[in-house]
Amino acid sequence: MPQRYFTLLCLIPLVIFTLAFLAIPLGRLILASGEGEAGWAIYLQILQTPRYLSTLGQTVVVSLAVTAAALAVSTTAGLFLVRNRFRGRNVLLSILTLPLAFPGVVVGFMIILLGGRQGLVNQILPGHWVFAYSVTGLFLGYLYFSIPRVLLTVMAAAEKIDPALEEAAQTLGAPPYRIVIDVLLPALAPALIAAGAIAFATAMGAFGTAFTLATNIDVLPMVIYTEFTLSANIAMAAALSVMLGLVTWAMLLIARSLSGTTVAAGG
Repeated sequence: MPQRYFTLLCLIPLVIFTLAFLAIPLGRLILASGEGEAGWAIYLQILQTPRYLSTLGQTVVVSLAVTAAALAVSTTAGLFLVRNRFRGRNVLLSILTLPLAFPGVVVGFMIILLGGRQGLVNQILPGHWVFAYSVTGLFLGYLYFSIPRVLLTVMAAAEKIDPALEEAAQTLGAPPYRIVIDVLLPALAPALIAAGAIAFATAMGAFGTAFTLATNIDVLPMVIYTEFTLSANIAMAAALSVMLGLVTWAMLLIARSLSGTTVAAGG
């Protein structure tokens, strides 16, 4: 069989998957957003409705905060685990990555057990501090399942850093914090950007945790759910879904551009 026909034959599964699971559902979603009474002006309606705008803004802010915290925690922990070998290291690493096995509903339930009305914190500390159903609880829930994703990416990148670079910096008299700023972080920058984009996208679209915890707050996945199930407003649910996808896609595109620029500068 000629190479050209063999290549085309191998592309058939990719084309089928792209059409069946990406292009057709996405196209149907976009068309559904314009089938309401407002037509395509529904997107202008979203921008003119304070509830939708505040929900979108709150979702973006929470996702950005989770991304920043996950990068800070995972980078510190990842560098430590890569640079140090000790008894129980594998056990600690397995514990840190355990949240990957939990669905969002379980994560939300764990936050309720920690900071709910009958939670551990409320029983130990005076003042009846309940945070599970607020932005704080949602932030902690998102952070819980974001850290393993970022941690594994950071560790994979940190293991590829040439130790000679750090040794050279130490020989030249650079203090530890300058080694981190001038050597480690630039080397990890592409991985940090990629991991941060994944953490942001995951937090933007997380539903199970929000469904369990979002009693006093609104995030976009919950609003989409209520518009679709309680109000039967399919057009608005589709339009909000498109808006959510556009914001996430824009962030992923920016991350991709920054990652490419960083790699080029580093090379």
